[in-house]
Amino acid sequence: MTKTPRVSVIIPVRNEELRIKQCIEGILSQSIEVHEIIVIDSGSTDETLPILTTFTEVTLIQIDGSTFNHGLTRNLGVQASTGDFCLLTVGDAYAYDEFWIQHLLDGFIDDEVMAVCGQQVVDHLPENNPIQWFRPVSEPTIRREQFSVDEWKRLSSIKRKQATGWDDVNAMYRRSALISQPFEKTSYSEDAIWANVALERGHALVYNPKSRVYHYHNEDPDFAFRRALTSHYFRYKLTGSVPGNEKKTLKQSLSPAYQIFWKWRGPFSEKVKWWRYNRARTGSFEKARSTFIQKHSQGDEKLDEYHSEVCGKPPIPTKGK
Repeated sequence: MTKTPRVSVIIPVRNEELRIKQCIEGILSQSIEVHEIIVIDSGSTDETLPILTTFTEVTLIQIDGSTFNHGLTRNLGVQASTGDFCLLTVGDAYAYDEFWIQHLLDGFIDDEVMAVCGQQVVDHLPENNPIQWFRPVSEPTIRREQFSVDEWKRLSSIKRKQATGWDDVNAMYRRSALISQPFEKTSYSEDAIWANVALERGHALVYNPKSRVYHYHNEDPDFAFRRALTSHYFRYKLTGSVPGNEKKTLKQSLSPAYQIFWKWRGPFSEKVKWWRYNRARTGSFEKARSTFIQKHSQGDEKLDEYHSEVCGKPPIPTKGK
């Protein structure tokens, strides 16, 4: 009889009262039973902690909020875990179906695969941007990435960017891989940094979009700008990728209005609200792209200074909006 792998779920949280119950319940309703659930709270002041105490399956680690770090805090959970695999997610993500975790395990197709990354999608809820609702158009397939040291050195920035589109909202690792290669201390992109180092060392990574979680944040213009800017920054630092200066076609520019006013069946007042929201969001993304290109043209030192000034701390989404 094949031994069932022991899966340790690790979740960093802070003020996640809106979704944490749904997150934990989704884990407990999976087709396979998880070995343990480790939640690391960094100073919640809402009802997150009282909700977590209702789940006997949860092991709670509490840290001072000032010590939170995207890489090092996750390492705490890994060190406390005792499973064969570590599933990383967040407190406001919840299972798409009961096979979420099984699909991640299915991605370990050979012994050289160190980790498997799933997909995050947007639920069809009235409080979520209808433009981003999950609408699959094709059957998902597993993608395996692995390169020799020489191949990795010769890889273009575009190919590197594609290979390291990693995401700790929905990713499973061999625990041994995280012990030998822990997350680095960083304010953002600990997942992509880890994936970049793993591939550089010749390890194999797998993407299995059959494994899905629901995850969504409404973004005010400032958050959208800073998130996009820091994403461009870390992609550049990791892969050398610089965003292009291409302009949208008329069809691309009109697409959001078409999707909202003609395709989406919502009240007119909501159509107007989401149209305005998407205009502001797109404007923030364009501002981030053009700002990055401008600062990049001034040299890495100026780019580093600007990023530290604007995005020294990771952008934090507003909860409940």
